Amino acid sequence: MKILLIQPSQDRGLGFRSLGVVEPLGLETIAGSLPEQKVKILDLRLENRLPRVLKDFQPDFCGINCSFTIDVYQTREITAAIKAWRRDVPVFVGGHHASLSPEDFYYPSIDGVAIGEGEATTPELVRALEKGEDLRTIPGLALNEASGPYYTPERPLINNLDELPLAARHLTQGYRFHYHLGFQKPFSIMETARGCPYRCDFCSVWKFFQGKCRMKSPSRVLDEIKIIREKFIFIADDNFLLSVPRAKRIAELIIENKVKKRFMFQARSDAIVQHPEVIPLLRKAGFWKVYIGFEKIDEEDLDRLNKHNSIQNNEEALKILRAHGMDVIASFIIDPSFQENDFRRLRQYILDRKLYSPSLTILTPLPGTELFAKLKGKLITTNYELFDYVHAVLPTKLKLPDFYREFTELYKTGYAWSQIGWEGAAAIFRNAFSISHLISMKRAAWASVEPRNYLAGHERKVVF
Repeated sequence: MKILLIQPSQDRGLGFRSLGVVEPLGLETIAGSLPEQKVKILDLRLENRLPRVLKDFQPDFCGINCSFTIDVYQTREITAAIKAWRRDVPVFVGGHHASLSPEDFYYPSIDGVAIGEGEATTPELVRALEKGEDLRTIPGLALNEASGPYYTPERPLINNLDELPLAARHLTQGYRFHYHLGFQKPFSIMETARGCPYRCDFCSVWKFFQGKCRMKSPSRVLDEIKIIREKFIFIADDNFLLSVPRAKRIAELIIENKVKKRFMFQARSDAIVQHPEVIPLLRKAGFWKVYIGFEKIDEEDLDRLNKHNSIQNNEEALKILRAHGMDVIASFIIDPSFQENDFRRLRQYILDRKLYSPSLTILTPLPGTELFAKLKGKLITTNYELFDYVHAVLPTKLKLPDFYREFTELYKTGYAWSQIGWEGAAAIFRNAFSISHLISMKRAAWASVEPRNYLAGHERKVVF
């Protein structure tokens, strides 16, 4: 059976997606679970040739990844184009958003949704289609029938992550030169664990993984690292320090096996404060940049997010990491209720702590999250293309033009040359892999600091 797996393009929305193009790890892992099939991955972010690929490859089955809310309409458009090419080809959608809001895909050109982890569901689905068997017997599906969606039994989570197939990275070989995160390239992404024990109400990750946490063994993690050719590796776990002993062992194996890579990871500040001894070991193993969700600069505001952390931990973690030469990317959530003074205080916080290139997002209740359930009645728009973390979808206290003006001033503060310094500027040019990339990054930066670009999003009519 010929299977086409599709990653939607990245030409809609602003924000973090304009700063990088990362490999479609979910699709690569799904492809790895289909060794007996002929699989092709089409990354529409880099190759906008769907009609040509359909004609040349002639797939018997198509799967589309819709992990981001902003990709919903585009995903529907892709499925419509596939059905227009050949009506009888089965078309299924998967990913975070699709799993948490399958009702968004009860759509004429979609046959169903794979809910949750697809590494077991997809092979069973493909085999059943090959044999003409009843798809209702396969757990983890929402099948689109004339009378409405039919939900098959819930599929349990994969118990042992070491049994997962290795990602079929060879299927993205033609794209790999273009994958990057900021100025990091050659660049790859991997996961060593799934899930998070915390219950931040704005987060969809713990909902997707049903509140459970599972981890790959250190030896399995090393095996995956060894087959990745790229120099820069981003570990996509929500909290790489979920188990500090495991993180230590992974670092030790990297050192023992003389692996020369540069690792970026995500961690909670409280884990760093509780286990500062792990940081120098990680640094020695090549871990050099950490993403931390500071989120707020006031305790009361942080508590409202159900973060179960403290501003003091954020501050202490910053000191620990910098003492060992690690770069820190701090993320902050901007409330729609922010007024001029709130923006001013956050700008000063960023300047005082020299937090270069912070992640700045507007509080966005993503469908499927606790926050969405609380606030869906207050949404000022249901246009999913504005759910990109940098558009206000809830009422703002400031007028929208003023809100976006203040928001873009935050970008100017966090990404100013005075913040970067000579050392940071040298690192940018050292890691910049082409003049064209420098130009594209400059364009993305300019787009992020122009308030009119954000207002234009509210004016666009939704067509899908």
